[in-house]
Amino acid sequence: MPDLYLQKRLAADIANVGINNVKLPEENLDEIKDALTRSDIKKLIADGKIIIEKKRGISNSRVKLRRKNRRIKGEGRRQGSKNGKKGARVQPRSEWINRIRKIRQYIKWLRDSGTIDERTYRLYYKKAKGGTFKSLGDVRNSLKQSGKIKE
Repeated sequence: MPDLYLQKRLAADIANVGINNVKLPEENLDEIKDALTRSDIKKLIADGKIIIEKKRGISNSRVKLRRKNRRIKGEGRRQGSKNGKKGARVQPRSEWINRIRKIRQYIKWLRDSGTIDERTYRLYYKKAKGGTFKSLGDVRNSLKQSGKIKE
């Protein structure tokens, strides 16, 4: 088989694919060997004497499978699969916002329902702002221990 590297390279360049995607059929080798210019190669591609295979992309099937398993089964989201600090997954700022909103909503509800008075509400509002409470449960425990509410 003659060395047709030039023809393959030109065909690949014209078709914008890799050299491995250019196929030269055995029956057309004589014509292909005579083609030395880009215009000759273009004609041979148009006539179907040089075959250009489609570009191969990157398969997305493994990604789809992994996403499906994460969504449905929760795979890849458990303790051993987590990388980085806790703050990398949930930003500390967002965590604080969610916690303080929940606490403020709760003490407002207690005030509006008449369970605590305005003075206690203001005291606990300031404590919450100062970061005294870790969670809503912490607020409830504090209120129970101080005798402000009975539950």
